[in-house]
Amino acid sequence: MNGVVIYKTKYGSTKQYALWIGEELGFKVVEAKEITIDELEDYDTIIYGGGLYAEVINGASFITKNIDRLKDKKIAIYSTGITPLDCRDYYDKYVIEKNFKTGVPENIRIFNFTGKMILEELSMVHRAALKSLKKIMASKKEPTEMEKLLIELCDADGDFSDKNQIGELIEYIKG
Repeated sequence: MNGVVIYKTKYGSTKQYALWIGEELGFKVVEAKEITIDELEDYDTIIYGGGLYAEVINGASFITKNIDRLKDKKIAIYSTGITPLDCRDYYDKYVIEKNFKTGVPENIRIFNFTGKMILEELSMVHRAALKSLKKIMASKKEPTEMEKLLIELCDADGDFSDKNQIGELIEYIKG
């Protein structure tokens, strides 16, 4: 099997997952800015990872914009974020809608992993976005359970990355 793991990271957890996946599969691991679409055509299997920001997988358009050139490849795309895995059904719908306007092609499977959010490491933009999101959600008269969770997640602080989460992706690639 000839494969590559590509990642785009802002705070490091997406890269950590890329390294774990690459190690498990024996695939080359490369940052997205270091590889071209022409180079991707040399691989049978492509794994792409990016952080999840407002339901958009950071840099996944690198794959989705070139889907016609990659239609004969086995592709896995993973996102990293702080939403607990047991709540991901809510996000999965929006992640797919925002990243795959016409639906997920048959040769692609989507995975979600918990990442990290170290508050003191966040950029000013991300800190401001969290503050605004928390204020908006907290101002609702009757917030939904998901909105209550979002309020809590705005204060999450830690590394929630876990190598055990890559098992299903590994099985998909090997299967």
